[in-house]
Amino acid sequence: MNAQQALKTGIASSEMVSDSYLKDLTDSELMVRVVPGINHIAWQLGHLIVGEHDMINMVRPNSMPELPAGFREKHDRGTNTSDDAKAFCSKAEYVAAMKKQRAGTLAVLDKLSEADLDQPAPEPLRNFLKTVGEVFSMQGSHWMMHAGQWAVVRRKLGRAPLF
Repeated sequence: MNAQQALKTGIASSEMVSDSYLKDLTDSELMVRVVPGINHIAWQLGHLIVGEHDMINMVRPNSMPELPAGFREKHDRGTNTSDDAKAFCSKAEYVAAMKKQRAGTLAVLDKLSEADLDQPAPEPLRNFLKTVGEVFSMQGSHWMMHAGQWAVVRRKLGRAPLF
């Protein structure tokens, strides 16, 4: 197994967990806040999708598919306090956007060499990611971190644990 394959395995594992947690949730359940002030899943999904798009574009400018029109604005830091479901996307829209961005991420990863993965991370990311390889690893771990929060929402909704 080479570095690209290892990174793809980590990304695929987090995608499987995320997909499992989202599979039976409704659009309205994406708006549930476990406690006041915590971000609901809808906003987190947008945050993750925009984050993946931006981080990979920092590695290889203009390499990622475009985000849907208005998507970035719906999920900026100022919208995380909104409980207006109409201001966010449907689950189907989130899943489609995630799959499109993920395909872009994997296409960029396929074009990189092991030496490319050892290069320094883009400057704006270097305070928490040291190499390009770590930027790709972050795509799996970032989704997994948020999926842990979704497990709590699922329990609040009366769903049994999945894992």
